[in-house]
Amino acid sequence: QVQLVESGGGLVQAGGSLRLSCEASGSGFSINGMGWYRQAPGKLRELVAVIIRAGNTNYADSVKGRFTISGDFAKNTVYLQMNSLKPEDTAVYYCNANYRASWAIRDHWGQGTQVTVSS
Repeated sequence: QVQLVESGGGLVQAGGSLRLSCEASGSGFSINGMGWYRQAPGKLRELVAVIIRAGNTNYADSVKGRFTISGDFAKNTVYLQMNSLKPEDTAVYYCNANYRASWAIRDHWGQGTQVTVSS
C-alpha cells in the first residue's frame, strides 16, 4: 500500500511563492509518474502539473510559466514550485501517484494541502 504525504501549503499574498512537496512511501511499488491536482470550492478537481519517470512534464495552461514541477524518483518525491501566485490559485492541492504494484497499475491520492492566495 502506497501512502502519500504532502507538505508546503499555506497562506501567501498575491505575487508570492510556495513550494509543495509530496513523498510516496510503502513497499513493493514502482512509481510511473506523479502529479498535482487542485480543487477550488464549487469546482471540479483539475490537473495542475504532472511528471513521469522519464522527465516529461505537462502543465495546465493557467499555470504555465509560473509553476514548475520536478521529481526525485529515487526518493519517490515530487515538488511543485509555485511563483507569481494569484488569488485564483486558491484551492486544495492534491498529490497523485501512478505506480506499478503486484502486476497492476494503480493510482493513489494524498489527503490534500490548502493553498490560499490573498489579494
